[in-house]
Amino acid sequence: MSRSVNLELAATETGIEILASLAQHRVLSAAQVRAIHLPGSGERWAQRMLVRLGDAGLAGYIRSPRSHRRLWHVTEKGARLAREAGQLDGEPRLIGPEGAAGPLQAHTLAVNDAAICFLEAARERGDEFGPLAWRHEVSHPLSRGRGRRRRVLVADAVFTYLRLDGDGVGIEQRFLEVDRATLSVDRLAAELARYAELYRPAGGDREPLWRSRYPVFPPIHCVLAGSRRTVLERRRSTATALLRSDPRLARAPEVTISFCLLEDLQARGPFAPIFRDVRDPGQPIDWLGVGAT
Repeated sequence: MSRSVNLELAATETGIEILASLAQHRVLSAAQVRAIHLPGSGERWAQRMLVRLGDAGLAGYIRSPRSHRRLWHVTEKGARLAREAGQLDGEPRLIGPEGAAGPLQAHTLAVNDAAICFLEAARERGDEFGPLAWRHEVSHPLSRGRGRRRRVLVADAVFTYLRLDGDGVGIEQRFLEVDRATLSVDRLAAELARYAELYRPAGGDREPLWRSRYPVFPPIHCVLAGSRRTVLERRRSTATALLRSDPRLARAPEVTISFCLLEDLQARGPFAPIFRDVRDPGQPIDWLGVGAT
C-alpha cells in the first residue's frame, strides 16, 4: 500500500485527534490512546490506528526497554497536519524518537496516566475534560528578572476541568506533580514548597505574576508512583511532615498541596477520598477537598 493511500486512511477525524494528543502529550502507549480516544474499543483497534499513522509517516514509535511495548510520538508531518486541521494551538514541542526513549519517558507516561484518570471521571459524570485538557511542563516565572536572574517554577502539568452542575459550570484548575520516588524526599518537599514562592508577589506590592494566567491560585496535586505502596505511603508521610514545617508554606496559607497514590487514582478515581491534604493529613478527601461521608 502506498504512503499516499496510508495518509488517506490515517487522516480521519479520530486519526487527527490522536496526532494532536501525541503532539501535546509527547509519548503515549496504545493503552493510553485507547483510554483517551477509543474508550469503547479494544486496545488492538488503537494499535491498528497507530500503525496506520506510522505507515503514513505521521507518527513513530520506540520500544519500552522494560516491557518492549510500543510507545508512540508524533512526527513533524503529523504535528503539521494536526495544526492545519485546527486541533493544536501554536507550535508543539516535538521530542522525536530520542526524546521518547529518553530518561523522562517513564515520568511523562505517569503524568499522562494521572491525567487520564480525570478524563475518565469526567466522561462518566458528564463533565468536560478533553484529550488536550492538560499541558506538560508549564513554566511560571518566580521573579521579574531577565536572563540568569530570572527564576522559574516548571509544573509537571497544568489542567483545567469543567464541572457541569445543573445549569452552572465550575472551572477547576490544578497544578499536577508526579513523583516516581526518584528524588530524595526532602528535595521533593522543597520542590513542592516552591509553589508558595509562586503565590507571593514578585517584588513590592505589585500583582502576583500568576494572576495573569489563573483567576485563583490552583491547588497542587502530587501523585506518587514508581515504588511499593508501603514505600510511597512512608514517602507521603515524610514529605507532609517536612512541608508542614516549611516557613514558606506557613506564610502562604492559601497554597493547598495534597498527595495521592497513582494506584489509588487509577483504581478509584479522583472523586474518591484518596487524597491527603498537607495541612490536615488525617482526613482523606477527594480532589475537590470533600471528605468521606
